[in-house]
Amino acid sequence: MSSAVSGSVSRHYVLAAGGTGGHLIPAFALAAELDRRGHHVALITDERGAAIPGKPDYLPAHVLPQGRIAGKNPLNWLKGLKGILSGRAMALRLFESFEPTAVVGFGGYPALPTMLAARSAKIPTVLHEQNSVLGRVNRYFAGKVNAIATAFAQVDRLDPKLADKVTLVGNPVREEVLALRDAPFPEFGEDSLLRILVTGGSQGARVLSEVVPDGLAMLPPALRSRLQVIQQCRPEDIDAVRARYAGHGIPAELATYFEDMAERLAGAHLFIGRSGASTIAELTAVGRPAILIPLPIATDDHQAANTREIVAAGGARAIRQESFTATMLAKQIQAMAQHPETLANAAHASWNCGYPNAASDLADLVESFGAAPIMDVIRLEKAMPAKGGEALAKSKLAKEPAQ
Repeated sequence: MSSAVSGSVSRHYVLAAGGTGGHLIPAFALAAELDRRGHHVALITDERGAAIPGKPDYLPAHVLPQGRIAGKNPLNWLKGLKGILSGRAMALRLFESFEPTAVVGFGGYPALPTMLAARSAKIPTVLHEQNSVLGRVNRYFAGKVNAIATAFAQVDRLDPKLADKVTLVGNPVREEVLALRDAPFPEFGEDSLLRILVTGGSQGARVLSEVVPDGLAMLPPALRSRLQVIQQCRPEDIDAVRARYAGHGIPAELATYFEDMAERLAGAHLFIGRSGASTIAELTAVGRPAILIPLPIATDDHQAANTREIVAAGGARAIRQESFTATMLAKQIQAMAQHPETLANAAHASWNCGYPNAASDLADLVESFGAAPIMDVIRLEKAMPAKGGEALAKSKLAKEPAQ
């Protein structure tokens, strides 16, 4: 795609996303691309999202009541509806001052009031779905928005009748991860170290702490002696995991959180962990083989669905958690890493599944909706009179115009 709007025309966009990394990482990547093109961007999320690490300094975050209608208690329904309506009213007030050209929803319940407000105000709307299963909030709005951007070619729960609205763009990733795409796969030969990165999402995963050390210990001695492990653990698990690795004589660096995750991924030969959308996007952006254990309680089993493409391509192996034992893990690692060419081929297959232009393609799609460029110029001139641009300065969401 090519950019639909000249870089000299500044527009305003609102991004609405749930408060998890899965929703916010692609939102941040889109914000960075729109900002690079000279647009003004604001984020609407919940309290978790406003405080999440990695939010760009130039991106103002607005916390709105979200509301969630769930369970069987009518009192909870009323409370949830009240929160939704309150959030919708606040979003409408923000729209009055910011005048967004379009609103982009990334799913999650915090996005619900903002998307309702956008429909009420007749503002063009775009959805981005990160997973291989359309999320509940995105499912509700799918038939009502102007366009739907997907991260996977196959998306379950997406009505085939909406095919004309759908554009495959991939899942935008962090710039520091995308910068690694053209770097070669770390050298791996018959006598090289085998560097394994293990993570279980932002909160870690106890099953990884329980299974991975014992699985690595079951590898043939020639392979086990070359292991170098980096593993993220829950705070309450880290001492026990450290003791397990020490007992097996396997060198392991453990932490509850790694600030330099992109650097860790760059040096890894093999990833073991969950299959959230952002994890899959980063693995395929960089080209890293993986053993994936989908979170069994993920809504609509979407983490299992996320593994389909990379597994079919040969870039990863997926193990259901109920089958994830030390013996099974050792068997899969040995199959992938016993010969250097096997691991290198899996890395290339993973790389081929990546969408390096996801942020740019999503920005092109977002820019294609809204007023014609000349109307943007007229609106911007009205908002910025000759005497200092007082009208734009009054906007609660606006920042200084790009030079």
